[in-house]
Amino acid sequence: MNSPRGPIALLGTSADPPTYGHKALLEGLLKIFPKVVTWASDNPMKKHGASLQHRHALLSALVDEIANPHLQLLQDLSSPWTIKTLEKASKKWPKEELIFVIGSDLAGQIPYWANPKAVLKKARIGIAPREGWPIEKNHLISLKSLGGQVDLLPLQIPHSASSLVRHNPKSSQIPDSILPMVLARNLYGLNSK
Repeated sequence: MNSPRGPIALLGTSADPPTYGHKALLEGLLKIFPKVVTWASDNPMKKHGASLQHRHALLSALVDEIANPHLQLLQDLSSPWTIKTLEKASKKWPKEELIFVIGSDLAGQIPYWANPKAVLKKARIGIAPREGWPIEKNHLISLKSLGGQVDLLPLQIPHSASSLVRHNPKSSQIPDSILPMVLARNLYGLNSK
């Protein structure tokens, strides 16, 4: 498949489980970038509610529901370490500009990631504002002081978080395309609701 040339938006996510917020973010990125790539990953700063295999399957169902030829699920980019993911992406797309997308809730964590300067050298950071998590000016200053190029993305992601689903299971937060899989596999305590 030939994709339009231009920056590639990279969105790694725990997808634990994917919510309407994930769907809104992916659909919003597709309006900004000519190519969006996503994958499920293990976050070393989180305790996950389902296996990586299950989370990948759920994210795959969401990508299938969105059904946009410019959205690709590439699970081989997955790594708990962003620098490893970006090294793989740089080899795959050596001539493309990479935009590593995060939610505004993660902007303050980047300086504490493994090799943050190397991460910021390999990709621009695209910050998607999430409702309930305002972008803090000191986080932007910190990223720029580490050499980062930061883009505040013109998106508004609804107040929807996987952690809320894990702590207070509500099927209303989960896209219809993945809900049958969640129920069939007895994930997140939703089959008993």
